[in-house]
Amino acid sequence: MVNTFSNSTAYGKRAKLGLIVPPTNTVNEAEWHIMLPPDISLHVTRMPLHTDVLSKKGKEGLYRDIEKSTTDLGMAGLTSIAYGCTAGSMADPINELTDFMSKISGIPCVSTAGSIIAALNHLNVKKISVATPYHEDLNNHEMLFLENNGFDVLGISGLGIGSGGAHEYIQIAQTPIDKIKSHIFSVNCDAAEALLISCTDFPSLNLIPELEQKIGKPIISSNQATLWWAIRSAGIDDFFIGYGKLFET
Repeated sequence: MVNTFSNSTAYGKRAKLGLIVPPTNTVNEAEWHIMLPPDISLHVTRMPLHTDVLSKKGKEGLYRDIEKSTTDLGMAGLTSIAYGCTAGSMADPINELTDFMSKISGIPCVSTAGSIIAALNHLNVKKISVATPYHEDLNNHEMLFLENNGFDVLGISGLGIGSGGAHEYIQIAQTPIDKIKSHIFSVNCDAAEALLISCTDFPSLNLIPELEQKIGKPIISSNQATLWWAIRSAGIDDFFIGYGKLFET
């Protein structure tokens, strides 16, 4: 019998990615596993959800939890670490949180918010429409962040999940795919140069190629952008075919 474990590392021979997600998130990890090739492994931990990242108290809580999670993942000999939460990483200055994570771990670190900005800049688009599962307060928070980072948000629409409290967020991953598709189509407008699907727990990866073909413009999702930026930050320049123009450009 061939010993497939004779090498110094059985899995993740080319890269080992770390991922931090909120407790209820079941989509980010699943969609990354779909996209990743066999020689890049994924290692995931969870930490409390933080939606208040602007107040002093809110930022202190975020940094306290991110320090623990980054420290834990940093012990695994990883190539890079991503904080996979969209609204929970949308705070300026954009690189402050990831610089903090990199200082702790000694490796490149990215956040979903920073990855979205990097992806939009990579595709050279400024005018966007945004589809989210969120309620109005989180949508306003996201729109302000995007506009502060130089983008013209022509429209943003959510499904209202979370308006009754944080206990509703588990419903995001349970949203029917047909409803998500219709929601994305509904935010499109002629002037938008790209569409953003926001939230790492909002399942949309398999919709991206079809939507790009029908709408005729790039579709960026939180999970797609975060993986793209995580592997680019790790020095991997592969084109992943079938997951949108971002990975093919």
